[in-house]
Amino acid sequence: MTAPTTAPTTTSTTGFGPEFSRETVAPRAPWSAVLTAGQVLTIVDVDGNQAVDFLAYDAEDTSRAYSVQATLQGQGSVYLTEGSVLRTNEHDPLLTVVGTDVERHDTLGGACSKESNTLRYGHHTWSQHGCADNFLAELSKYGMGKRDQVSNVNWFMNVPVDPDGALGIVDGISAPGLSVSLRAERDVLVVVSNCPQVNNPCNGFDPSRAEMIVSAGTTGTQEA
Repeated sequence: MTAPTTAPTTTSTTGFGPEFSRETVAPRAPWSAVLTAGQVLTIVDVDGNQAVDFLAYDAEDTSRAYSVQATLQGQGSVYLTEGSVLRTNEHDPLLTVVGTDVERHDTLGGACSKESNTLRYGHHTWSQHGCADNFLAELSKYGMGKRDQVSNVNWFMNVPVDPDGALGIVDGISAPGLSVSLRAERDVLVVVSNCPQVNNPCNGFDPSRAEMIVSAGTTGTQEA
């Protein structure tokens, strides 16, 4: 899997060095990229209250994928915050949260799909596009399929956990222009679904844009 080799095009406004690319992802749309070790991906909630679903894989061996279990075990918290390390199923670091304007991000809510929409909201939602569809479409560009889709992160999504372990999906805690920045600790394939969900408050019932900024970052990656 080949990472981008083009030179930086402009000076980054994110504080993580020169930019390699800046793309706006339309509401409900997918996006992906291969980050080289040290590069920083900044995800911007352009219009506010938009959940951005996210997968990550070791670009050299995609069987080494983001693992929610290893990540939560490593940090002892169910939320991702600044300093959180996203780990593979073998506990190796993939990405580190090096900056966030939002207090916490969700790791438990999963990705919407035709099946989950039907179960949660009724059979009339069966035809609605879901994050699972976006992930499969984007993974296919890398020769990957449904068996490669793992549990995902939901950037900006607010999923409180009650004392009894119950989960809820409630109004977001983000706002227009807020962002989260991730440093690649090795060459990493990242896959995004700019969530199309309209049946719960994760997008304010109105999916909106997200921006993906890839910056040069630094060479100071984290050891396993």
